[in-house]
Amino acid sequence: MTQAKAGQTVKVHYTGTLKDGSEFDSSKGRDPLEFTLGAGQVIAGFDDAVTGMKIGDSKTVNIPSDEAYGPHESELLHSVGRDQIPEEIDLFVGARLQASGPQGPVNLVVAEVADDTVTLDANHPLAGQDLTFDLELVDVSGDA
Repeated sequence: MTQAKAGQTVKVHYTGTLKDGSEFDSSKGRDPLEFTLGAGQVIAGFDDAVTGMKIGDSKTVNIPSDEAYGPHESELLHSVGRDQIPEEIDLFVGARLQASGPQGPVNLVVAEVADDTVTLDANHPLAGQDLTFDLELVDVSGDA
């Protein structure tokens, strides 16, 4: 049976969990994730883990944060005046917002709410997290 190689399109069922065992994403009940190996469409550690698998193979892989969404960077925390955010937005820690940046939309998470300021976090929500994935390769197509 052929091993999955860079340049091939693969379909993978997966479940992603954090160190505490909580699930952050899964393809359960959905179509498998389809992507081209080596094309940068998924995080590096996920891409590396699927490379070499054969159809029907399953495995569990631990991906350190530097091979996932990188470290949590303090320079991506920004405090803004409460008056800079429209009043109709319900501000609470964990709220997800979107702003316009020089290179397009920026996803933000409210990290702290004070009387006069709001701290917004532009890090990916999984930045700084080591991730565990249970993987099952269900299809491989294309020439490598």
